[in-house]
This record gives sequence, structure tokens and C-alpha cells, in this order.
Amino acid sequence: MANDEQCQDEESLRERIVRHEWEQFQQVNNEGGPANCQGNWPMFHQMRLSQFLTWPHPLLTSYADDLDQADKQGRNLLTEKYGRMMESTAPDLYHSSIAPYLPRLGLARQEQQERIIDRQVAWAKDFRERYPRLGQEMRVLRTCEDTPEATSFETYLRGELGTYSARTLDLYQSMVDQIEARGGNLTEETILATVQMNGFETLDEAEQAQNRPPEPQSGASISSTCRTVR
Repeated sequence: MANDEQCQDEESLRERIVRHEWEQFQQVNNEGGPANCQGNWPMFHQMRLSQFLTWPHPLLTSYADDLDQADKQGRNLLTEKYGRMMESTAPDLYHSSIAPYLPRLGLARQEQQERIIDRQVAWAKDFRERYPRLGQEMRVLRTCEDTPEATSFETYLRGELGTYSARTLDLYQSMVDQIEARGGNLTEETILATVQMNGFETLDEAEQAQNRPPEPQSGASISSTCRTVR
């Protein structure tokens, strides 16, 4: 009974986090008006929930508190996330109009983030090699592949990690370390959660259901958060 209650509590917490992110996402200013995915709640819900299904309870609780604290401080973590991505995709605009308004990240913090990013980029690369048809739905992989219209997995992750509190980032790193220690792959676990939400039991089943051959990766725009998978 206690386990059932804990599962229900975690389910409720995940849903609250996704809804809170969605509310902040609606306030993100996008050049040219609202992005298409800012009006696509079902896709946003699925993609973000699949990520949080891989997170342990202490990490969920800490990130939920980050969102609450941001509201109290007049900050928007989704705006900050997309703003940080623009250091790569629109550097001139970033340095002139965005960076001065973002919380500064110290060198130790940046180094911690980069260690996490290196591990996750390696996992994403491994997943795409083993599941090329599912992999073609992901973003391009590396920051060096960024364009004003296409934001890579690496850049997106760097932007998101940059919004976490020190406590949340430490818990996130602990999760990554534990997954690595048991030989897991966070990208694989997240996409498995995604395909299971779409009615598939396994990644192999979902891979075979993709009835078109892999194509060159075209990426997704900075506003296309709904397509991002970890």
C-alpha cells in the first residue's frame, strides 16, 4: 500500500512539473510570434513527461522547487533555457541582449555541466547508432552542427542544465553517475518511456514500426522543444 501511494505521489509530482513548465513555456517570447509547439500541449506533455519518468524522487522534488522559486523571484526557467541556447545559435544577440540578464555560472559550475553533457552526448550517439530509425527523430547531436534554425542535443542540454539550482544539478549528476555505473543509457531509457506512451512495448518494436529508412538529420529549431528527447 505504501508503495502504491509513493507511485501516485511521484505521478502527481511529475504532472505538476510538466504543467508548471508549460505555464512558463507560454510566456517565452519567440521571434515571429508563438512557436507551433507552444500550442501543442499533448506533444509537450509527452516529451517532457518521458524525461521525468527517468528521474528519481529527490531530483523531481528539487526541480519542482526550482520552478516554484523562479516564480517567486520573477524568473522564467524556460525563457532562460532558450536564452542560453542562443549563445551558440545567435551569439551576437545573445551577448548584446540576453547574457546580461541571465544568472552567471561560475567556472566550476560550467565544468560540472560539461562533464554531464559529454556523458549524455556519448549516450545519444550510441543510441542513434543502435536505433537509426528512432534516432532520426532526434535533434542533431553536436553544438558544432547548430544553425539559427537547428539546435543540437548538446546545446539544448547545456541550456537546460544551466537553469538548474546547484542542488538540482548535483542530484542530476548523481543520477547520471548511477546510470553510468550500472551500464545504462539515459537517452535509451527516456525514449523507451516515450515509445511506451505510444503503445509499444520495446524499442525494437518501435524501431521496426518506422516504415521509412533513416535519413540525414535535419535537426529542429530552438523553439521545437516538443521534439527533444534525452
